[in-house]
Amino acid sequence: MNYKLSITCITLIIAFLFFGCGARAKEENKNNAPASSLSLHAGNENYFKIDTKETVVTWKGSSVGGAHTGYVYISKGELMIENGQLMGGAVEVNMNTIEDEKHRSDNNLINHLKDADFFDVKKFPASAITITKAESINAEQINVTGNLTIKGITHPVTFPASIEIKDGIVKANAKLVIDRTLWDVRYKSGKFFDNLKDEAISDSIEFNIKLVAKKKQIINNELK
Repeated sequence: MNYKLSITCITLIIAFLFFGCGARAKEENKNNAPASSLSLHAGNENYFKIDTKETVVTWKGSSVGGAHTGYVYISKGELMIENGQLMGGAVEVNMNTIEDEKHRSDNNLINHLKDADFFDVKKFPASAITITKAESINAEQINVTGNLTIKGITHPVTFPASIEIKDGIVKANAKLVIDRTLWDVRYKSGKFFDNLKDEAISDSIEFNIKLVAKKKQIINNELK
């Protein structure tokens, strides 16, 4: 069965970062997520709200010089579960939270990533993906299909995931690999620039997601 959850998507971002500075900047970024039209269904028992504190999203990008990893943070989201099956969902990411592997940000490289050469943060301050379908692969894995929008360009994506639902808590692990050039992120791509040599950046960006979502009553109990 398929379930479509419509929202106004903006972007699902993430790029290649190296090193930066600023635990202070990190906290400011997390606490000032951009507003969006993502509407959560907290009163519906089929919807599980994503726990943004327990959810971890890492990215991996590479160039001729080597691979780089880091983090980005979900600002809000939800999953729809019916009869123990994933039916749909929506996730929003605050692109200002991009960090390197040492949780540092706000260096020259990251500032460059935020400008029009890469993700144009001023124009696209948030990101989103909607889940439109989930199909079983085996007892442990599913294939998730959704609509991913970057810089105003939308393409469908399909990626493998594992999901566990127990006692009102959803735990999921997923891996998504995209070709950034499909979303007009072409900076130093060998597809569009000649003679880059050791300056070329891979077109692939890999995301590894460890997601936790909970029913409303569980979240309320934790806040007491």
